[in-house]
Amino acid sequence: MESQYLKRCLGSCLKKGLAEVVEHRPADPIEYLAHWIYNYRRILDEEKKRMLERIELEQQREAALIELEMLKKMKEEELMIQQKLEEQHQGQLEQEREELKLQNEEDEMLLQRKDQEENEKTIAELTDRLGAPNLTRVEELDENGQFESITDVMAEAEQESSQLI
Repeated sequence: MESQYLKRCLGSCLKKGLAEVVEHRPADPIEYLAHWIYNYRRILDEEKKRMLERIELEQQREAALIELEMLKKMKEEELMIQQKLEEQHQGQLEQEREELKLQNEEDEMLLQRKDQEENEKTIAELTDRLGAPNLTRVEELDENGQFESITDVMAEAEQESSQLI
């Protein structure tokens, strides 16, 4: 049992230490072996420490790679969101332009109807006189050979009579 314990705990260390004593043949082999075992233990502790540092560095490196990958994905998602927002904004602008265009067309049509209704007013509606005939617009040729509306003539006559009064 004791030999098993010594083999397991000191086997490798003692083998290497005794080989060093045989190789160097110091004047005090016991002191030399004691220093060598002490130094061996320090070297083992440093190697263990370096191994733990390597493991920790590797873990940090892997965590940094994962974080870098996540940042890359987040940037891609941000770009996609910005593109979608830009597309939505462009769609809204186009929709607003279409609505404005339709509104302008409707306004123009309303103005044309109003103009047409005003042009189609009867003489009675234009003069606001009782008993005036309810005739539609009559066009006549003026001195220059151009068409002149009776309603225009009536309106001019009314303006002249109102200026005289």
